[in-house]
Amino acid sequence: MNFLEELRNLDINDIGRWPMPVQALFVALLFVVASAAGFWALVWQNQAPVLERAQAEERDLRKSFEDKQRKAANFSAYKTQLAEIERSFGTMLRQLPGKTEIPNLLVDISQTGLGAGLQEELFQPLDEVQRDFYAEKPIKIRLNGSYHEFGRFVSDIAALPRIVTLHDIEITPKGKTPGFDELVLNVTAKTYRYLDEQEEAAVAEPPPAKGQRAQRSPRQTKAPAKPGKGRQ
Repeated sequence: MNFLEELRNLDINDIGRWPMPVQALFVALLFVVASAAGFWALVWQNQAPVLERAQAEERDLRKSFEDKQRKAANFSAYKTQLAEIERSFGTMLRQLPGKTEIPNLLVDISQTGLGAGLQEELFQPLDEVQRDFYAEKPIKIRLNGSYHEFGRFVSDIAALPRIVTLHDIEITPKGKTPGFDELVLNVTAKTYRYLDEQEEAAVAEPPPAKGQRAQRSPRQTKAPAKPGKGRQ
């Protein structure tokens, strides 16, 4: 009788009569099953959340590392791009006139309309509007002329060496019975100038709260002398 036939003839209710090798194999199998069950119940269930958190943290760290590696690889390109932006910003900043150049620039804008063949009805500079580092100077303009002269005026404004923008453009016929190509142009031209250091500091500094008292100078005042005792 071979080993397989002995296994078929084993009586599960009489383990004590089993051959010694079979008993040893059965005990080893029970030990393995019990060890696996104990490991799953005592170790795996307790450590599984920790393992999941560690795996999630690993994924986050890997993603962060890949992002930083990508940025580091493009650092030279970013640095070059930043330098180009700074150069462009400096070029645009130089196109902003100073405070003393604004009157001449207003004259240039007015002469541009006349040079385009337009008749000037209104040229009204308005109050400045101060922004972060520049001031905005709007000018109300009303011109009479033809459509092509308006186009030449806009083109000449764009060709000025200083930044001038046109807003609220409105073109209407001139009068109730206008002639051919007799139009009126209402437009708000805006030019800009950079603020000097004092003006920029004044814009950055918040105004004092309403009703707030001015701070007194830290000078010491003498206490009033106590009146001396009268003579007896």
